[in-house]
Amino acid sequence: MKKIEELKWGATGLIPAVVQDATSGEVLTVAYVSRESLAKTFELGEAVFYSRSRQCLWHKGETSGNTQKIVSITTDCDQDALVIKVNPKGPACHTGARSCFNDEVSI
Repeated sequence: MKKIEELKWGATGLIPAVVQDATSGEVLTVAYVSRESLAKTFELGEAVFYSRSRQCLWHKGETSGNTQKIVSITTDCDQDALVIKVNPKGPACHTGARSCFNDEVSI
């Protein structure tokens, strides 16, 4: 088990996190976490990210009610990315879609 201090935070102090529905395995979103947001996530038991556009902590669902209850948090072999498995309450995407990943890409 890795501690927050052992993760590789990089120059920006952030780590990308793939957020996945713990039941279905569906990828809901990709967000970024800071040390502070990850500590707050453990404290609340709900996803707290770092908003790069607003430059502040972002408790998912704080205003919409579409929270993400934490099931597990794992890191990759390099300790520079996370998979956060959640039980979502409502849609993950700001558009109202269940997942942020809906548009297929082609050549």
